[in-house]
Amino acid sequence: MPSKLDQLRAMTVVVADTGDLDAVRRLKPQDCTTNPTLLLKAVENPAYAAIVEEALSWGRSQSGSHESVVTAICDRLAVAFGAELAGIVPGRVSTEVDADLSFDTEATLAKARAIIKAYEARGIGRDRILIKIASTWEGIRAAEVLQKEGIDCNLTLLFSQVQAQACAEAGVFLISPFVGRILDWHVKAGGGPYTGETDPGVLSVRNIYASYKAQGIKTVVMGASFRNMGEIEALAGCDRLTISPALLDELAKAEGELPRKLSPDNAAKVPATPRLDEKSFRFALNEDAMATEKLSEGIRSFVKDLRSLHILVAKRLDTAQAA
Repeated sequence: MPSKLDQLRAMTVVVADTGDLDAVRRLKPQDCTTNPTLLLKAVENPAYAAIVEEALSWGRSQSGSHESVVTAICDRLAVAFGAELAGIVPGRVSTEVDADLSFDTEATLAKARAIIKAYEARGIGRDRILIKIASTWEGIRAAEVLQKEGIDCNLTLLFSQVQAQACAEAGVFLISPFVGRILDWHVKAGGGPYTGETDPGVLSVRNIYASYKAQGIKTVVMGASFRNMGEIEALAGCDRLTISPALLDELAKAEGELPRKLSPDNAAKVPATPRLDEKSFRFALNEDAMATEKLSEGIRSFVKDLRSLHILVAKRLDTAQAA
């Protein structure tokens, strides 16, 4: 019998949640997604010193303030790693807009367009890239504009049905509901123990998937942020799943049958819901304590790692200039 990873690939597009180029080559996912945390780890890895040095060398020739040069180098690094990944995977690479722009629609638009332009300068078309944006009201509005410009988006840090509805209404290409972080919140609140079938993160993704399929919504559902193999197995059949190398390895070694749990054919009909405006979106999100807290926490975490990346790049830039 094929491994559980091979069985999963037969019903779900498997995406690697990593910036580790060697892991992507070994695991051969269809797509790849990164975030500031993964990029920071990659930059600190001596194996990728040449990529980092190229960006630093380019940065030394740039004019402007020290801060603006550091930001430009970090942007170049994100695209450089994305370009390497695009040379390995046959599908899409997600590149994230800076998390500190999560509440600024215009700045998100500018950054997203700059990312696409930088990829195109490397010969990589927009059809290979997904712009990753936090699922705030402002982020969703930016994605709506970008989609109309032919720039496909991946809306991340998604924890609730209202965020999923707003993304669908905006015509977003793909959403990334975070399974493991939902589980974390409920466990911390005293819930559980949970199985794959009762895991609140799994149930959230199943509800979003069913709602989309019942309404004929084309937005891709990509489950993310997994804590264990049971969560992945419980979402077998989801459009896409983005999985860490450690769990991909675990799935590759696992034997036994992997039954399909999600299918467009058995999505129950759901009543249509009124279109969201900003007030109704914000109120519904505020009513969901878990989604509100995890969205804020996720943005803070990504901003923290983005700042750490900036500090690391600034130190290396200063060291090189001093030498």
